[in-house]
Amino acid sequence: MNPVPRYSSNVLSSRRLSTNLSHTLYGWTPYGRRPVRSIRPAYPSGYLALSQCSGNPRLFSTTSKWSLKEYFEPPKDAPHIRTTEPAWKHPIYSEQAMRSIHVAHREPKDFSDRVALFMMRLLRWGMNTATGYQHGKEVVSATLDPKMSKENKRYTMNERKWLIRMVFLESVAGVPGMVAGMLRHLHSLRRMKRDNGWIETLLEEAYNERMHLLTFLKMAEPGWFMRFIILGAQGVFFNSMFISYLISPRTCHRFVGYLEEEAVHTYSVCLEDIESGKLPRWQSLQAPDIAIRYWNMPEGHRTIKDLLLYVRADEAKHREVNHTLGNLSQNSDPNPFVSKYIDDKQPHPDKGIENIRSLGWERKEVI
Repeated sequence: MNPVPRYSSNVLSSRRLSTNLSHTLYGWTPYGRRPVRSIRPAYPSGYLALSQCSGNPRLFSTTSKWSLKEYFEPPKDAPHIRTTEPAWKHPIYSEQAMRSIHVAHREPKDFSDRVALFMMRLLRWGMNTATGYQHGKEVVSATLDPKMSKENKRYTMNERKWLIRMVFLESVAGVPGMVAGMLRHLHSLRRMKRDNGWIETLLEEAYNERMHLLTFLKMAEPGWFMRFIILGAQGVFFNSMFISYLISPRTCHRFVGYLEEEAVHTYSVCLEDIESGKLPRWQSLQAPDIAIRYWNMPEGHRTIKDLLLYVRADEAKHREVNHTLGNLSQNSDPNPFVSKYIDDKQPHPDKGIENIRSLGWERKEVI
C-alpha cells in the first residue's frame, strides 16, 4: 500500500485555513480529488460524524467517519453567480453584551402561562430522551473517573452529544416563527389590513434559527435515525403549533419564550463545559466559515466558544421577543421591536441586545 503523503505547512493557506480543513474532512486534498480511503484523518477532531461514539446503539449517522460529504455546495450551472448573501443581515453584537447574557425564568401568571410552561416541559422531556441529555445531572468526565456509574455515563456530555442536541434543538426551534409568520400573513390578507410589523420579526426569527442549524451541520452530518426523529418531530410540532396559534397566539408566544429559556440554559451549560476543559476538541477549534460570515465574527474571536456566545445571544433575543409579544394585544398592538419611539433616549426594544430584557417588556412599558 502506498504511503499517504504528509502535507507541508506551505500547502495550506492561512487565510482560508478553515476551508481547507473542511475540504480535507470531506475528501478533498491539496492535490485534487482523491479516494476518501487514502485520506489521512488530518482534520480537527471537533468536526466529526455523529456516529463516533462507542457503545451507543443509536445510528445518529450511517456515514463512514472519513466519508462525510460537503454540505451547501456552490450552486451548479450558475456561472454568473459568485455567492448568495443572507436576506436578513445579522446585527452586530459586542462581546460585553454577549457575555452579560444569563439564564432567567419568567414565572407563569395565569392559566395560559401555565399551559405554555407545561407544554414546554413536555417537549423538553422528549428532546432530552432523544438526545440523551438532562439538566441538573451531576456527572464527572469519564477520563477523570473511569469507574463512574452507568447512570452518570449516560448523561456525560461530550462534543458528539452536544452536536446531537444542538442539531435536534435547532431543527425544532425554527418551526414556531415560520408558523406564526405564515398565519399572520394569511390573516393580514384575509382582513386586508396591516399586521403592524409582526410578520417580519417572526420570519426573521425562523431564518436565524435555520442559520444555527446550517452552522452545526457544517460540523457533523446526521444519519438516517436522527433524520427520521427530526422528520417526525417536525411533523408533530408544526401541526401542533398551527392549531395552537389559531386558538391562542398569546399562549404560543409564551411557550416559545419558555422554550428559548431552555435554549439559553443549554448553551450556557455547554459554554461552562468548554471553559472547564470538559470539551478539549473545541478549545481552540475555529468556527465554520458560514458562521464567520453570518455573524461577522472579528479576527481573533472565531472559535467554537465564540460561536456559542453568538448563538446563545440569539436565543436570549428570541426569549425577549416572544415573552414581550406574549404580553401584547395580539390583534391590535404594533411590534415594539421595529417601531419608532417618540422619546428615543429612553430604553426600548430593538433588534440588538444592548437593552435586552430577559423576561420581556411589559405592555405598559412599550405601548
